[in-house]
Amino acid sequence: MPSSLRRWLPLIALAVLSLTWGYTWVLAKQGLTYAPPFAFAAERCLGGALSLLLALKLMGRPIRLIAPGPTLGIAMTQVAGFMVFQTWALVEGGPGKTAVLIFTMPIWTLLMAWPILGERVRGKQWLAALSTLTGLIMIIEPWDNHSSLFSKFLGLMAAICWATGTILIKRLRGRQQVDLLSLTTWQMLLGSIPLVVLAWIVPERPTEWTLSFMGILGFMSVASTALCWWLWIYILDRVPAWEASLSVLGTPVVAIFSSRLMVGEEFKALEVGGMLLIGSGLALLSLLGWAASRRQTTGKLAQERGS
Repeated sequence: MPSSLRRWLPLIALAVLSLTWGYTWVLAKQGLTYAPPFAFAAERCLGGALSLLLALKLMGRPIRLIAPGPTLGIAMTQVAGFMVFQTWALVEGGPGKTAVLIFTMPIWTLLMAWPILGERVRGKQWLAALSTLTGLIMIIEPWDNHSSLFSKFLGLMAAICWATGTILIKRLRGRQQVDLLSLTTWQMLLGSIPLVVLAWIVPERPTEWTLSFMGILGFMSVASTALCWWLWIYILDRVPAWEASLSVLGTPVVAIFSSRLMVGEEFKALEVGGMLLIGSGLALLSLLGWAASRRQTTGKLAQERGS
């Protein structure tokens, strides 16, 4: 493969990741017309887990479960909790607005890492947090008694579940070496169990197994879960973490435009302003991460030259 093309592969992977995850929100909203929320969440997770197991097998990666206790905690928050609140939020609200609320997860991760991991919020990180939280208030509009607060609450709970899982992953990987793809496979498998139980015990309408629904479910299980996680691993192996985090910013943007074009979701001026503030806060957070990464690289080069 030419070196010029190899250099562009991580950027191509980032574009595919953002487009796929962003469009997934519209597909999820459409999928809910064929399946009830809890069953849909269970079906997505089971399909994703089976796809990841197949990927592990084909790649010859280890399948053995390591650190079962911490992995179970991650599964209950970042898979079961996240999927329940995310799917439920889509039932109650539009995909674009829900995606914006859920992708505030980097800010919740930043704030939770302070008391749990001892990673203090410093300097301009407070500006990023303030911008995001102000945008959040503008979207939620707690002063408006006529707005639907429930769907926004569900979206925020999904973001907090994802952030909690991220903190647990950071703490686990700080204590012992774990293959990231194997960890993800096991958290998906374990997280599917309560979703299946929930879908079984909660009275819901039956899933309509039409060709359209099976196409949506197949895309979301294989492409949105298995393929995109492989792309995420590929990106993290080849570019700095700050650059990989930019893919998170692209996802809600794609979700907003897809939602407007495909399902006609409309936004008020105040909501648009809130989205811009959230985007600015997350962009500032990524920029600070880039600056910190560059300082570390420069420091290491200086030490190597000095020695």
